[in-house]
Amino acid sequence: MNTTTAPVAAATAPTPLLWPAVFILMWSTGYVAGKLGLPYAGPFTLLFLRFGVAAAVLLAVALATRAPWPRTAREWQHVVVVGLLIQALQFSGLYAGLALGVSAGVSAVIVGLMPVCTALGAVVFLGERVGLRQVVGLTQGLAGVALVVAHKLGGGGGGVAGHLAVGLALLGITAGTLYQKKFCAGMDLRSGGAIQLGASTLVVGVLGAWHEGLAVQWTPALVGASLWLSLVNSIGAVSVMFLLLRRGEASRVASLFYLIPAVTAVMGYAVLGETLTVWQGVGV
Repeated sequence: MNTTTAPVAAATAPTPLLWPAVFILMWSTGYVAGKLGLPYAGPFTLLFLRFGVAAAVLLAVALATRAPWPRTAREWQHVVVVGLLIQALQFSGLYAGLALGVSAGVSAVIVGLMPVCTALGAVVFLGERVGLRQVVGLTQGLAGVALVVAHKLGGGGGGVAGHLAVGLALLGITAGTLYQKKFCAGMDLRSGGAIQLGASTLVVGVLGAWHEGLAVQWTPALVGASLWLSLVNSIGAVSVMFLLLRRGEASRVASLFYLIPAVTAVMGYAVLGETLTVWQGVGV
């Protein structure tokens, strides 16, 4: 595949050392934007808006800049698979689990296993080596995630179905990360992103029509949240993640996800007025 990247990789982009911080900040804002948008649209409907707008933007950018497209059916297949795993399966599973009653804290802990699962998968499927120092770091990161979300644990809601749904979210982001690194490392971020988001839009659109009738209350908060989720999260954060995977090992990129619950907790405190306890500070 052509290795041309999206505008996010332009010459004026931040230095490589800043990419992890940019990714963490972008990805973490999705929590705040989602909180602001969900009162006005069901979870699958909000995802439909998020993916649909992002797909349309990237399609326009790809056509306007004459971005290269996958040349073979197999390349198309690889790109679509990554999109369905990282976008559709991850967020559909997470939102479905929350809707079924799984607490946000339990969901964060389950998805927080992603760095460990990715590190193990990278050893098996990508031939990467994980040393003792990384193992210790991964363990400490998981402990930090548990402290950050500990105040939300308990209640035992969600049942088997809810926890399986969140487990699918974990499977989606883990498998998608490994698959992207192995098969789509050179994917053009403009055309590839349009394909991935277009396929994900179709999937969540069917789920939204089935469960929610794609009902929307059009408010400034919903429009703003949808645009933020589309442009900053689905395009910006995912593109930066793919660039990081292109530069380094999957296990090291996955370890950045340990910081997302901590940064999200701080953002929730600053923007949404949520509590920030001493133990959360220790976890951060």
